[in-house]
Amino acid sequence: MSQEDENGPISPLHDIPLFADEGQKTFNMVVEIPRWTNAKMEINLKEVLNPIKQDIKKGKLRFVANCFPHHGYIWNYGAIPQTWENPEILDESTGCKGDNDPIDVMEIGYRDNTNGLETCPEDQLEYFS
Repeated sequence: MSQEDENGPISPLHDIPLFADEGQKTFNMVVEIPRWTNAKMEINLKEVLNPIKQDIKKGKLRFVANCFPHHGYIWNYGAIPQTWENPEILDESTGCKGDNDPIDVMEIGYRDNTNGLETCPEDQLEYFS
């Protein structure tokens, strides 16, 4: 799945700004796995313009587990644009290195979404490293 703006195709990682409104601490989020779905979609860092594609492991499409009794994730899951976790740097607080992907994020509000851009107030986001 590719993203577009009024000028044509864009990279959801590089071309969407970090903030929707910096003064209001409102961030942009790229929804990779919409609420109530379970296809494991990801921003593809290896392809031109970083399209969102279903992840493949050992030749098979990947899916996230259901959160019983619901189907798929109970939140919108995705990434924060303009970010990247460096696999060469050890985080002192977690003892972990980055995973070579953008920072993961969940939108814990009530909205259902499709893949793509979401604007979220900071208090509706949960960050992962």
